[in-house]
Amino acid sequence: MDTTTADPLVGRLLDGRYRIESRIARGGMATVYLALDIRLDRTVALKVMHRSLAEDPAFVRRFIGEAKSVASLSHPNVVHVFDQGTDNDVVYLSMEYVPGKTLRDILRERGRVPAREALEIMIPVLAALGAAHQAGMVHRDVKPENVLMTDDGRVKVVDFGLAKAIEATNQTRTGVMIGTVGYMAPEQVITGAADVRSDVYAAGIMLFELVTGQQPYDGETPMSVAYRHVHDTVPAPSSLVPEVPPLIDTLVAGATAREPEHRPADATAMLVAAVDAHRMLPRTTVPPGTGPVMSHSQPLAASPGMASAPFGAPSMPQPPPAHTLIQPRAEAPERRRGFRPNWFLVVLAAVMVVAVGLTGWYFSQPEYVIVPNLVGKDLTSAEKNLAGAGLLMRKAEGRHDEKVAEGLVLSTDPAADAELEKGSTITLVLSLGPKRIVVPNVEGKTPNEARAEIAGAGLTVGVVKRLANPEVERDRVIRTSPQSGERLKEGAKVNIYVSAGLTMPDVGGMPKDQAAEFLGRQGFQVQVNEVDDDAEPCTVIAQAPKAKAEVDKGAQVMVTVARCQTDIWDFFRRHGEARDGDQFALVPGVIGKNVNDAKAELEALGFRVQVQRLGGGGVVQYQRPLPNSERPAGSTVYLWQ
Repeated sequence: MDTTTADPLVGRLLDGRYRIESRIARGGMATVYLALDIRLDRTVALKVMHRSLAEDPAFVRRFIGEAKSVASLSHPNVVHVFDQGTDNDVVYLSMEYVPGKTLRDILRERGRVPAREALEIMIPVLAALGAAHQAGMVHRDVKPENVLMTDDGRVKVVDFGLAKAIEATNQTRTGVMIGTVGYMAPEQVITGAADVRSDVYAAGIMLFELVTGQQPYDGETPMSVAYRHVHDTVPAPSSLVPEVPPLIDTLVAGATAREPEHRPADATAMLVAAVDAHRMLPRTTVPPGTGPVMSHSQPLAASPGMASAPFGAPSMPQPPPAHTLIQPRAEAPERRRGFRPNWFLVVLAAVMVVAVGLTGWYFSQPEYVIVPNLVGKDLTSAEKNLAGAGLLMRKAEGRHDEKVAEGLVLSTDPAADAELEKGSTITLVLSLGPKRIVVPNVEGKTPNEARAEIAGAGLTVGVVKRLANPEVERDRVIRTSPQSGERLKEGAKVNIYVSAGLTMPDVGGMPKDQAAEFLGRQGFQVQVNEVDDDAEPCTVIAQAPKAKAEVDKGAQVMVTVARCQTDIWDFFRRHGEARDGDQFALVPGVIGKNVNDAKAELEALGFRVQVQRLGGGGVVQYQRPLPNSERPAGSTVYLWQ
């Protein structure tokens, strides 16, 4: 993943909805980012047009046209477009995020692929293009870079940004040639016009590249390649790779015909031909140059005037009929004495020579063996199995796998049950085991820095939550969950917790002296202001900053309290909590006791109890009324823990 922390868009929230986590790739028209749709809580790919192009209204129309065209196209092999929008100078598309590799990446890693596998890649590509063609769209830029292969084997076609409604293809676009020259149909090169058969041509070139590992044309300049598309005929893939079956040659030849009318009518027509070819291809391919293997029990062939001989062996002349060997003595011409052949011995000798030759031919034929199933075996066992079958072994670069343990065989090429000539080489791919990524240590970094580093490691940023923490500077990361150093699956979510610094505690209703003492211990500079108020005397009725506000250590705090000189009994009488003749009880001191124990003790004396939190811990820190105060029976005692 190409994550660039210096990218100004990384960390930005677009349109109040899409939080850009990292950069995935950069192309000719746009840059693709990994982003989180915070409204729907899902990961998306954001395609953001380059700023220089966003200033061109024609390019913007084409870019927005992608959303309008493809958003209506629902197909499992097409990358879905969710949304399109602008945020000041940023024009973007929101698309389905498909983790995996492009077909170009796979070609670079593996080179050419077997014919059956090539068709298994092309069939979903053609299905996607066929759906687009049925919907009236032309892709115009079919190539391996625009085919995504997901980790679970699905195929997705992306970037219909250059697609154009079929009914508009007759409009003249002088001087405009959209596409990639290596896959461009002759009519695109000559006129810039393209229809569904231009996509078919590009698909044919892509099939050629899959089975041969290279494009049919190369040149020093793009124009020289374009010239060859116009004037040359695409060669048969088997001319470069002899083992490519004739069915593939036929499919490529039809798709890459220079005249559009000689190609399949659209991608759906080519899809039908590809499915038929895949059905007719054998499960295993005989190695090049071996030809068909003849059985020693094959019947002999005979023809008039020829001695019976095995198919392919030289035939011998039959002896002439008996009446031509014996002539009447009276009419026999005088002949010179000499050797007269015994035809029986001649024929017998010829048959023996042919039989010996056929036996030599039969035993000189290559011996074929079946590739054993090695998946899940360790390297030593796999090597012994191959040696026992008379096959050689080559190790390829390993791959991570969630199910196959490290060091065991993940796959073979050719696969199990293939028929190969004895002495052939089998390529083994060993599992590297499940891929695990270490959670990076981002403590003390800004949220944007933490997001970029986590995304760059191959993980996904989950929630970002602010917590009060007097020890860590405000707007700096406190920790992550899972914690740094833990090993996670690729793409797993990591939550980030950011310091909110100090948060203003709620001291409302506390006795004046207790509130001032508590705030002072928290590092605040406290100023008390007494006012006339109908609240209980000497209790806090207001505070600034407000409760739960983010504040810096040492900040000034103003607490406003009801004037303390007011007669407390007068207050109770005015509020209907005490009448003449009422019973009064002494409030015990419960500071320092467990909250639950203190609550039970007070309730046993007939008081009601309300508990409020200051810093947690489960222990009573303050109480109102103060210890040993008299209060009417049944009145409320407030506890702060």
